[in-house]
Amino acid sequence: MMRNEVEIIRTERFQIRLTSDEEMKGFVERESDPEMKQAYQEMLGGAVSHPDKRKWYAIWIMELSDGTYLGDLCFKGITEDGMVEIGYGISPEFEGKGYMTEAVRAMTGWAGRQDGVRIIEAETDPDNHASQRVLEKCGYVPTGIIGEEGPRFRWKG
Repeated sequence: MMRNEVEIIRTERFQIRLTSDEEMKGFVERESDPEMKQAYQEMLGGAVSHPDKRKWYAIWIMELSDGTYLGDLCFKGITEDGMVEIGYGISPEFEGKGYMTEAVRAMTGWAGRQDGVRIIEAETDPDNHASQRVLEKCGYVPTGIIGEEGPRFRWKG
């Protein structure tokens, strides 16, 4: 994929769009939470360092047809054995409306069709039951492994 090429995944209610490096810099600049700021900086660094694999490092934004920002997703790179880990978050005003489930389902399906991807995993805070429910609805099952952020899940699609 070229650096300026736009990748868009459409769902029933919105689209998920790969951001540019400039847009990612904006995420870093606007973020006030130190942990998220660092995560966005790491995504930008990965996208810049791996231009041929930037879709596995860059931020993907969820937006309505009028451009309203719903939330964002990312993958945390791709390993040599074809494992990608999905991460995601949604703006509080859009929680509980099924948007995140729709997005994770679409992105997981898309990732599963990409060359070189063999395993799709996710990790969530042990107390984030809503996120765990999203994963379960999208075909992920617990692996029994606890990662840095909490329990790990693997897609069984």
